[in-house]
Amino acid sequence: MEDETPRPPRRKRYQGTHPRRFEEKYKERDPARYAETVAKVIASGKTPAGSHVPILVDECLVALRLVPGMIGVDATLGFGGHAERILGRIAPGGKLIGLDQDPIELPKTEARLHSAGYGPESFEAVRSNYAGIAKALAERGIESVDFVFADLGCSSMQFDDPARGFSFKLDGPLDMRMNPDRGLSAAEWLARTTPEKLAAALVENADEPRAEKLAEALAGRRFARTLDLAEAVCDAAGEADAEMAMRRVFQALRIEVNEEFTALDMFLRVLPAVLKPGGRAAILTFHSGEDRRVKKAFQAFVRNGACAAMSDRVVTAGPEERRANPRSSPAKLRWLER
Repeated sequence: MEDETPRPPRRKRYQGTHPRRFEEKYKERDPARYAETVAKVIASGKTPAGSHVPILVDECLVALRLVPGMIGVDATLGFGGHAERILGRIAPGGKLIGLDQDPIELPKTEARLHSAGYGPESFEAVRSNYAGIAKALAERGIESVDFVFADLGCSSMQFDDPARGFSFKLDGPLDMRMNPDRGLSAAEWLARTTPEKLAAALVENADEPRAEKLAEALAGRRFARTLDLAEAVCDAAGEADAEMAMRRVFQALRIEVNEEFTALDMFLRVLPAVLKPGGRAAILTFHSGEDRRVKKAFQAFVRNGACAAMSDRVVTAGPEERRANPRSSPAKLRWLER
């Protein structure tokens, strides 16, 4: 008698010798099963699809001055690369609270860190924007902590997945929301905005020199797909500056849709209050708008006596890290001490 058990469908084959589409890179998204493939991708200077290579990790750990038994917050948990290293430093007896607003990635990272041996007594994942750090701590009966870490960059898992709509290099719905359950998508925001508001966003969020020209061409139009918007930006900017224009437009829209600067200002406002005396914060930024806000806030805290010290220079990735992980190139690290 023949076995009538249904067989699972075969994976679709991809063209060429290497997978190109995100959906085809199933090996990169399953490191436990295909560790060798993932190692090869990282060794080639690329980030495996669906994951994130943490940036300036050792420098961040030095800035935070971690010791066993500390209690602290990773305000932007993401893939959990920094968190796992932090947990290793504060064990035994320490606890890390990881904040992230992304309902898609947060459960994956929580499961990943728990499976690495960090149970509820040492790690707790909380669905929250980093602007809500004080509320998250108060709900757990914690007034202040020994350290706070924040990586303000957008995670590779979000950029690489076309379904999230963050990249002008991949075709997908023009969404860009880090929390898809909240607010307007990038397509909706762009369709409703005026040229004046879009021009202001392009200047404030991306230092775009041709903000008015691009805003006139894009504001009020409905772009369902990322590549539809990318093509319109190219037409408006001209071929010579097309890639930089696309990069800036997509960055400006992402910041606007997620209200990133508003959230950052709220986070910085309460930062000294959630740190214990002598406690430290370390923040990674990835573009000038973020870095300006962090630098000015830190300077104000030291000047008015709310904090004791701050880094006297910005820390950046070295040549070796930039070669191995090109996404580290724009990163800037600053620290603050209560």
